[in-house]
Amino acid sequence: MQYDVVVIGSGPGGYVAAIRCAQLGLKTAIIEKYSTLGGTCLNVGCIPSKALLDSSEHYQNAAHTFKTHGINIKGLEADLTQMMARKDVVVKENTAGITYLMKKNKITTYQGLGSFVDKNTIKVAKADGSSESINAEKVIIATGSKPTALPFLPVDKKRIITSTEALSLPEIPKHLVVIGGGVIGLELGSVYARLGAKVTVVEFMDSIIATMDKTLGKELQKSLSKLGFEFMLSHKVTGASVKGKKVIVSADNPKGEKITVEGDYCIVAVGRTAYTEGLGLENIGISLEERGKKIPVNEHLETSVPGIYAIGDVIKGAMLAHKAEDEGTYVAETIAGQKPHINYNLIPGVVYTWPEVASVGYTEEQLKEQGKKYKAGSFPFKASGRARASMDTDGFVKVLADAETDEVLGVHMIGPRVADVIAEAVVAMEFRASAEDLGRICHAHPTYTEALKEAALAASENRAIHI
Repeated sequence: MQYDVVVIGSGPGGYVAAIRCAQLGLKTAIIEKYSTLGGTCLNVGCIPSKALLDSSEHYQNAAHTFKTHGINIKGLEADLTQMMARKDVVVKENTAGITYLMKKNKITTYQGLGSFVDKNTIKVAKADGSSESINAEKVIIATGSKPTALPFLPVDKKRIITSTEALSLPEIPKHLVVIGGGVIGLELGSVYARLGAKVTVVEFMDSIIATMDKTLGKELQKSLSKLGFEFMLSHKVTGASVKGKKVIVSADNPKGEKITVEGDYCIVAVGRTAYTEGLGLENIGISLEERGKKIPVNEHLETSVPGIYAIGDVIKGAMLAHKAEDEGTYVAETIAGQKPHINYNLIPGVVYTWPEVASVGYTEEQLKEQGKKYKAGSFPFKASGRARASMDTDGFVKVLADAETDEVLGVHMIGPRVADVIAEAVVAMEFRASAEDLGRICHAHPTYTEALKEAALAASENRAIHI
C-alpha cells in the first residue's frame, strides 16, 4: 500500500498527527505495536492515573471533609478492586474513542511493530509472526517513551515497580516508597496516601518538582506533608532489594551516611526514556543524541533524513502529551505546505496532586539567571472566597511581569483546579498581554480564577484588592 503519510505510534502525538494529516487531505496510515490505540497516555499514563486520582480524592473527602460539610458517613471503606475496575472502563472508553476517530477520518490502522526498511518503506511485524510492508512519502515517528530504569535497581514488577504496575496494584500498600519527587511519583503517591498508605519520597534533588518554580515545590511539600507524606530530600538512592513482602531501599543521606527505608512496595519514578528500540533507524542513517536516547530534529521537526519527522517524547523538550499533540499538528501542517508555529516557552506544565500545580513561562530562577528585571505579584487562595467555600485554601497564584513593559513573563500556581486555570495565563501570554491587561479583565465572582486577576494586579501596580 502507498500512503502520503505513515505515523508510527498512536499516542497523543501520533494519533493527533494522523487525524490532522487526514483532515488536510493526505492519505494516512498509523502503526501501533500494542492491541489498543492511545499509547502510554491513554493506556498506562495520563488517563488511568487521573481516574485513580479522582477516585482517591473522593475517598479522601468522604473520610476527612464531608463531616464539616454536614455529611455523615458510617462504615466508609476503600474498595480498591472497584476503583481499578472503574479506571479500566475509563481507559477502554478512551482507547475505543481513538479507534472510532481513525475510522471516522479514514485512517488505516496497522497493528504491529513498525520499522524502517528504507526511508519510504515500513515493515509491520505482527504478533502472529507475519509481516507486511507499506510505502510512504512521509513518515512521522511518534513512539513515545517508557519509564527510566536505574541500572543498579532492577524492577521485578511485583514489589519494585514502575508507574505502569502502580496503576494496577492488588492491594493498598501499608508503606509505599517512591523513588523520585517529580510529577509521576507524587501523583501516584497521592493516590495511595489518600487511601491510607504511608508514603515516603526519596529524592536526589533538594526539592520536589525541581524543574518548576521553587516556591511551588515548597508549597506542595507542605500540603502533601499534611496528607502524611514523608520527604527525604538530597538523598541518593544506591539500591533496593526484596525480602518476602518487604522492599528495602538503600540511600546516602546529605551527610553521606548510608540509610535504609523499608516498605512493602517501591515505585521507581525517576523519569521517562525515549522509546526507539526496533525502529530500524540505523537502516536510514539516523543517529541518536542525548546519550543515545533522543532523535535529533531541525526547527521543522524533520530528522536528518528528508521526509522523516519525529515528535513528542522521542525528541528534545518536555515529555508532555499536549506538547506531542501540538507537534503532531505542526508536522502535519508543515507537510501540507502550511506555516504553523509552536512557542515552546508557553507549553504549560501541570501536576495533578491536590492541590494541583500548574506553571507556564519563565520561573523566577530563570529570570534571575538571565539578569532580567521583573516584577512579581502573588495572591493566596486563603484570601479567595471561592476557595474558602470549598475548603481548598492551600496555595497561591504568582505572576511575573517585565519590570519595564509589564508583559507577563511567567505564571505559577498551586491550588484548586489550577490545571484548568493555567489555560487563561497561556492565552494571555500567547497574545503578549501585560499584567495590567490580566488584572483589568472581568472575572466571574466567586471563582478560583479571581486569584489570577488579583496576582496580576499585585504584579502590575501592587494593588491587589483582597489582600
